[in-house]
Amino acid sequence: MATEGLSEREFERVADEELRKLERALGDVDQIEMDLSMGVLTIEFSDGIKYVINSHRAARQIWMAAERNAWHFDYHDDDGKWTSAKDRAELWSTVEGVLSRKLGSAIALTR
Repeated sequence: MATEGLSEREFERVADEELRKLERALGDVDQIEMDLSMGVLTIEFSDGIKYVINSHRAARQIWMAAERNAWHFDYHDDDGKWTSAKDRAELWSTVEGVLSRKLGSAIALTR
C-alpha cells in the first residue's frame, strides 16, 4: 500500500512512528541538537542551521527540508520504507547523506 491509500489515522501512526525512530537514531549523533514536537523533527547544528523533517497529513507524506532542498517521501507498506517519488531516494539514506555532508564525516544511523 502506498501512502495515498492510507487513512489519515493510519498515516499519522506510521509517520509518527518513523519520526520517533529517527529521533532515537539521531540521539547517537554528536554535534546536533534535535526536537520532535507535533510531527516536526527539527535538527539544529552548532552554527544555527536547521534541517526539518515533518509529517504532512494532507499529502500523506514525510517532508524534509535541508541544504536549500526539499524532499517528499511516500510510505510503502510492502517494505515499510519511505521513498521519494522524484528519485526513489529512501528517507533514512537521505538523512544520512545530508548529515554526512553537513558534518564532514560519514553518518550511519541505526534503525
